[in-house]
Amino acid sequence: MKKTTIEKIMAPVSRFIHLEYTSGIVLLISVVIAIAWANSPFHKFYEHLWHIKFSVGFDKFLLSHPLHIWINDGLMAIFFFVIGLELKREFMEGELSSLQKASLPMTAALGGMLVPAAIYFFINKGTDAAHGWGIPMATDIAFALALLSMASKHIPVSIKIFLSALAVADDLGAVLVIAFFYTDQINFVPLAIGAGFLILLMLGNRIGIRSTVFYLVLGICVWIGFLLSGVHATIAGVLVAFTIPAVTRIDEQIYSSNLRKLSYDFEVDIPERGTLITPLQNKTIQKVKTLSMAAETPLQTIEHALHPWVAFGIMPLFALANAGIVITGDFLSSVMNPVSTGVALGLIIGKFTGILFFCWIMVKFRISSLPEGANWKHIAGVALLAGIGFTMSLFISGLAFKNPVFITQAKYGILIASVLAGISGTIVLKRIAK
Repeated sequence: MKKTTIEKIMAPVSRFIHLEYTSGIVLLISVVIAIAWANSPFHKFYEHLWHIKFSVGFDKFLLSHPLHIWINDGLMAIFFFVIGLELKREFMEGELSSLQKASLPMTAALGGMLVPAAIYFFINKGTDAAHGWGIPMATDIAFALALLSMASKHIPVSIKIFLSALAVADDLGAVLVIAFFYTDQINFVPLAIGAGFLILLMLGNRIGIRSTVFYLVLGICVWIGFLLSGVHATIAGVLVAFTIPAVTRIDEQIYSSNLRKLSYDFEVDIPERGTLITPLQNKTIQKVKTLSMAAETPLQTIEHALHPWVAFGIMPLFALANAGIVITGDFLSSVMNPVSTGVALGLIIGKFTGILFFCWIMVKFRISSLPEGANWKHIAGVALLAGIGFTMSLFISGLAFKNPVFITQAKYGILIASVLAGISGTIVLKRIAK
């Protein structure tokens, strides 16, 4: 049966949402393990594990860091690299590719960043913790989409697309905040070297180099340059992603016609007996592989290859290393502090208010319209789920604070807000579906 145009368009979105749903469950399991481990008799091993030093290099060119740093500055650079690939794809042909498509989710994301930051800053103004205003600005797309999928199968697909686009725009905002506000003192020599390799990547894209190895090797050089410069290395991941080619060597019609011809060549040479293919068939298969590679974009190929590793490896490992919060008997008094309060209120109230209000302005003045088949109750449910700021919020808290007490307090606020936002958002969306 022939697929309709809508089914063809929605198939990649459905696969993406299913992946995020599954990865959200894995991420949740990692969080539970981290908290249980940090509060178990083996808590000392948990604390010691992330401080074990690993060294890479030789002679004077040696990078030596604790495991925790390798995860947060190394593996998370790959996480941000995939975010960069998603951003480039969305800007080229996705939900952010035109002003009409992007206006509502981009504006909603802006409201969902400005209001939480303002709430946190107001609560912590004049304190040493005021610099943590960026912590409640982020949305965890894996958790949010997982809960959205669990809420009901009857939620309009347009709402799932809206949440995905909002989260992608939110990620762009978080990257910019990290780049401009959470970068330490800059060492310009390694930064210039890193920028030089970045220019080489851009030139490689320009002249048509499509080799994954080329972008991998030079991308690592960019990452090392940024790491040594003081600019956070994860920014290198996003910048390198934008240099990856996003065009095919042949168009769809040429690919389709050549594929039909090769398929015919393969069929006419099928042997009457035996399981082995003929030399001609083997040659035809190699031609199909070469043809298919020319019809793919390196951007989508790399994104497709890395996404499972990020979703099921890097993000859960990051959560395991960073979500280990020690819960004492006096838990309530532990969270009654400006940092925890600012983060929690920023994520729960700030995200909800900012997204809903900015969406209302866009619709009220007819600049944009609600997603097809959606109503304000759906937007309210999404705005609540956006208060789940887990992965990115944890990441920014490590950049914002050097004081471990503030980091722990921020984690308390992130955990409380993510639980409350997840529960309330799921309940609202379930009731709408009924």
